[in-house]
Amino acid sequence: MHDFAYHRPRDLAEALALLSGDDGAMVLAGGQTLLPTMKQGLNQPSALIDLSGIAGLSDIHEIADGFQIGAMATHAAVSGDPAILRRFPAFARVARQIGDPHIRNRGTIGGSLANNDPSADYPAALLACGAVIVTDRSELPVEEFFAGLFATALDFGEIITCIKVPQPRRFGYASIRNPASRYASTGVAVAVRQDGTAVVAVTGAGQDGVYRWSEAEARLNDDFSVAAVESLLPNADDMMADARTPGPYRAALVLAMTKAAVRAAH
Repeated sequence: MHDFAYHRPRDLAEALALLSGDDGAMVLAGGQTLLPTMKQGLNQPSALIDLSGIAGLSDIHEIADGFQIGAMATHAAVSGDPAILRRFPAFARVARQIGDPHIRNRGTIGGSLANNDPSADYPAALLACGAVIVTDRSELPVEEFFAGLFATALDFGEIITCIKVPQPRRFGYASIRNPASRYASTGVAVAVRQDGTAVVAVTGAGQDGVYRWSEAEARLNDDFSVAAVESLLPNADDMMADARTPGPYRAALVLAMTKAAVRAAH
């Protein structure tokens, strides 16, 4: 691994100042993606700015319509938060199935969103719920945050501070996981938001990352049942494909996980 400076700021203002003063610096959250890529030489930051010393960034609060989750909250903290377990246990289950115990105890929700891995679980869950991503500069609806594979609307020097998650009327998430990486080979989140709108969000399948499956949404808005989507199949040409998971097979996985998520949401 190459040489780099290490900073552990005491507050957000100090972190932002460090970032603005070094265009080669990178933010360190849980480090579950950044540190391995540094070891491989794929990332070579001049400095790491560790957010773990900033008070409040890992806090989880109940708000009027759901939860506000600090960007530095670990997956384990989300899955074990008493209020989330009481009011929105299905979201806690999403966090509980991420990776392995090491990743769940080190990885953070903000780091996962900033990385935007196309097979990550949170993007689909938050897209289905209609979450808002809060940074030091703005509040972005989640639909405007994700910008393709490993890409987001974050500008250089912008830091996610928390995520506002509205609690839907119904929510279900189902995924089939790679047994080695524990990433979702395909995952689908289905929600009925407070306004009654059904939303279907898919991860691990689309060529541009997480996306909403509008055809399934239209069916479920007419009839929220497994039968409503039984004969529906996404276009195989729109799927991510590789030697192990060709497009038609991944399309079939999307349908299977959608039906499982609808069952879970009842």
